[in-house]
Amino acid sequence: MAISSPSLIPSFPHRETITNPLKPDTLNPPNPILLISKCTSLRELMQIHAYAIKSHVYNHKDHSFITKMINFCTESPTTSSMSYARHLFDAMPEPDIVSFNSIARGYSRSLNPIVSFALFVGVLEGGMSPDHYTFPSLLKACAAAKGLEEGRQLHCLSMKLGLDGDVFVCPTLINMYTECEDVDAARRVFDRIIEPCVVSYNAMITGYARRNRPNEALSLFREMQGKSLKVNEITLLSVLSSCSLLGSLGLGKWIHEYATKHGFCKYVKVNTALIDMFAKCGSLDDAVSLFEKMRHKDTPAWSAMIVAYANHGEAEKSMLMFERMRSESVQPDEITFLGLLNACSHRGLVEEGRKYFSRMVNEFKIVPSIKHYGSMVDLLGRAGRLDDAYRFIDTLHISPTPMLWRILLSSCSSHNDLKLAEKVSERIFEMDDSHGGDYVILSNLYARNKKWEDVDFLRKVMKDRRAVKIPGCSSIEVKNVVHEFFSGDGVKSNTHTKLHIALDEMVKELKVAGYVPDTSMVVHADMSDHEKEIAVRYHSEKLAIAFGVLNTPPGTTVRVVKNLRVCRDCHNAAKLISVVFGRRVVLRDVQRFHHFEDGKCSCGDFW
Repeated sequence: MAISSPSLIPSFPHRETITNPLKPDTLNPPNPILLISKCTSLRELMQIHAYAIKSHVYNHKDHSFITKMINFCTESPTTSSMSYARHLFDAMPEPDIVSFNSIARGYSRSLNPIVSFALFVGVLEGGMSPDHYTFPSLLKACAAAKGLEEGRQLHCLSMKLGLDGDVFVCPTLINMYTECEDVDAARRVFDRIIEPCVVSYNAMITGYARRNRPNEALSLFREMQGKSLKVNEITLLSVLSSCSLLGSLGLGKWIHEYATKHGFCKYVKVNTALIDMFAKCGSLDDAVSLFEKMRHKDTPAWSAMIVAYANHGEAEKSMLMFERMRSESVQPDEITFLGLLNACSHRGLVEEGRKYFSRMVNEFKIVPSIKHYGSMVDLLGRAGRLDDAYRFIDTLHISPTPMLWRILLSSCSSHNDLKLAEKVSERIFEMDDSHGGDYVILSNLYARNKKWEDVDFLRKVMKDRRAVKIPGCSSIEVKNVVHEFFSGDGVKSNTHTKLHIALDEMVKELKVAGYVPDTSMVVHADMSDHEKEIAVRYHSEKLAIAFGVLNTPPGTTVRVVKNLRVCRDCHNAAKLISVVFGRRVVLRDVQRFHHFEDGKCSCGDFW
């Protein structure tokens, strides 16, 4: 590499001395180490390096100087800075563990984190001994690269060296396992800690929340409180995420009070997480109220509110919020536009959605992600423009994922387009033939079109490939306890519970009010009409709603969370429940929110 001339050093403190370091009247040339702290770019660092070499105030054995330069390169790593850091490291005749730790930290934050592991192997072969600062960076690199096997090897080595119980190593071990989706291994690491600190609890709680295990996260949070450990904003963010997953509004409100009392609401991230929690727990009014009270609103806060309105079917308010955001000169990001696209999708606003997609790419130079493409497919598919949606996927400059085709397959089902569904299914099965839901959708379409031989064949293929359908599950919080119900509970039971009896009575009253069970989605040819009706009666969302009506005072809003999309029959039943029983029902499914009140749904039956 050519070394820059010292005369090219840009204007910053000590420039006069640097550019003329060998003048006879220069008695005290500057110390290059002190100049690094004033450095603002890689180019300036290279010039300091060049000056140090030319003025003979540096040599390759000066570990302190080299390590400080590597630290600068790895603080906010780029491809260029990491390349220069590696050049500096490789030029050291005898690198020490401190310099390695610095470069490993940089790789863990880079686009190619696993490189640090290969470099570590060379370090071990050179006889260097890792310390308790070495493992955190390497484990973070494994977490970022999903390198579970490498992470396990590091775990074994840390045990061999007696460092696996270190306060710096344990949290990164937990994080590595959870990021690599081995949460049970992470919990075993946690359980071996004699006196877990706040950092270790945070790592485990965060891991549970990210891996969609909110009950365990909240259980650990309660255990943490029982030990009188002082929580911090990281704890609250993960706990609020768990509340959002469960739809646990009661606990979420308690955490809001706790955050307010202990001064955590001064953090914008905490307020944003609270907005997200309130919205996902069905209390849009609380989300709006908190947002409007915020003194400082950054891009994530605005985006959270735009997404909240979108998921609750308030497309117009979502778009107005975007205009407010722009009027206050706040720059939108990818989440902002994901919310806007979803808002348009849930209202069938095709042209508006296309305009937002175009603005995102052309005006704000945001590169679309798979989620943005998925929102566009959903937008076109819901509106019945299935051929347009197919062409949109087929002409993408990136390889379509199964998720994109699955979104279109769902739209094919909604619009009963069997021919296109077969074509789309072929594309899905080429990439992933293990997802049970794909077979179920196609099988249901065959059944609706009376193609029973195809139904039987598809079910056999599904069984041979061991593809399993995810069971419908709905949850409801009553008296600060979250109760879960699964579709089919009670269908084959000889003894009905109090809940099932109550639901049977509810259905009788609904029928008097005009309810007719929609059994069109029950496609078993050998089932009687009564058996089909029983099958849809005990769907998880009906069980959860019935439990809510049975166990809360009259007039109380019933809030239910479902892991799949609400079916047409449950949607119709919920509308009538809101009239017959005078209850407002808020149902969050995997797609959006449905607010049932006075016999109507906020989605306008467009879902």
